[in-house]
Amino acid sequence: MSEGLAPPAVHQVLATLSYGDAIGNEALGIRRVLREAGYVSDIFVQTFDPRVEDLVRDYRELPACSSADNVLIHHFSIQSRASRLAFALPDLMILVYHNITPPEYFIDVHDELVELCYIGRRELTAWAPRVQLALGDSEFNRRELEAAGFTLTGVLPVVPDFSHLDVAPDRILAGGFDDDQVNILFVGRIIPNKKIEDVIRFFDAYRRRHNRRSRLLLVGSYGGFDQYLVMLHDFIARHRIPNVHFVGHVSNEELRAYYDVADVFLCASEHEGFCVPIVEAFHAGVPVVAFAAAAVPATMDGAGILYDRKDPAAVAALIDALVENEALRTRVLAGQDAALERLARREFGACLLGHVRQVLAGPHADPPRVTADFWQQFDEADRLERLRVTRPSIYKALPKKKA
Repeated sequence: MSEGLAPPAVHQVLATLSYGDAIGNEALGIRRVLREAGYVSDIFVQTFDPRVEDLVRDYRELPACSSADNVLIHHFSIQSRASRLAFALPDLMILVYHNITPPEYFIDVHDELVELCYIGRRELTAWAPRVQLALGDSEFNRRELEAAGFTLTGVLPVVPDFSHLDVAPDRILAGGFDDDQVNILFVGRIIPNKKIEDVIRFFDAYRRRHNRRSRLLLVGSYGGFDQYLVMLHDFIARHRIPNVHFVGHVSNEELRAYYDVADVFLCASEHEGFCVPIVEAFHAGVPVVAFAAAAVPATMDGAGILYDRKDPAAVAALIDALVENEALRTRVLAGQDAALERLARREFGACLLGHVRQVLAGPHADPPRVTADFWQQFDEADRLERLRVTRPSIYKALPKKKA
C-alpha cells in the first residue's frame, strides 16, 4: 500500500454466517487478518445466527460500499441472493470455494438438496469468467475449481483458530459420559455424505468384538435432515445397537467437554472439502481414525490412522488398538501434534494477504455486464439442460430445423 493513500477495502460476502461452524469461523478469521493489516473489512450476509448479529452487515448495504478498486471475497454458495448481487458489482473478486456435496448423496433423503447441489455445481461454472482468482480451502477443492473452468486458482489453507475450544468446558451433559466406558466420538453435521450409518456399524463391531462397555457420541446438528435421522434410528433399532447417543448441536463450551471425554474420534465420511473436526480432535488430544476419502488424507497429513476399506471388523480392531495399546496411542498423538505444528506454520494470514496483493496488482477487468434478467436466463437454461438430460424424448418431439 502506498504511504499516505487510504487502502482499498477488502470485504466478504456470503449467504449466511452461522455460529460455531467452520465457514463462519474462517470468515471471522479472514476479517481479523485484513483489519490487522490495515484494510477496511466487513462481512455482508443474507442471513445470520442471532448470536453473531453484531459481527455482520446486511448484504443489501454492499452496493454502497462497492468500488472497482476494492476486493470482494465471495464465499461461493448455491443460489444465494447475496452471491448474485455480488456478481454484478464492479469490485475485483476472489472466490473461495468450500465444496458442494455431490447430489447423489441426498437421493431418497432430501429431494430439495439433490436439486440444489446439482444446480450449485453447474452455477459454479458461471463464475469462472467473473473472478480474478479462485481459491479452494484445500488442494482437493482447488482441483475441483480447475475442473469447473477457473484459470487462475490457488489454495487458502484452513488453519483453524482453536479459540472456540480453548474455553472452560460445560460438563452438564458430557460429564455424564465421563466414566470407565470407552467413548467413541464423531463431530459434524448428521448428513448422508458423512456416512453416519457406517460410523454406527463400526462402533457396533467394536462393541461386540472388543468392549461391551463402550458408547458412541454423535455431536452435531441434524436440522433439515429429519428423514435421514429417522433412517439412522431405524437402522439402530433393526440391528439392536445400544449406547448410540445423538447429542445434536452444542455450544463451544459443550463441544470442548465432549472432546475431553472422548477416547477415539471416528470418521467415515466419503466427501469432505477439508473436515475441520479432524484437526479439532488433534488439538484436543483425541486420536483419530478416519476413512481415506476426498480431502481427508491431506487434512490428516500423515497423522492419525487412515483406513481405505469399510470393513467393520478391521476398523473395530484399529479402534481397539488405540484404546488398549498405550505405546501406539502415544505415537499417534505425537504424530497429530506434529501435523498441527505443520498446519500452524502454513501462516494463514500471510497466505491470505499474498492473494489479496496478487489481485490488487493484477489487471483490473471491465465491470461485468449483467442484464437485469441474467440469472433468470441462467436458471431457464439450466432447467432446459436438465430436461435434455433426464427427458431427451421432449427434444426429439421438437420440429426439425429446416436446412
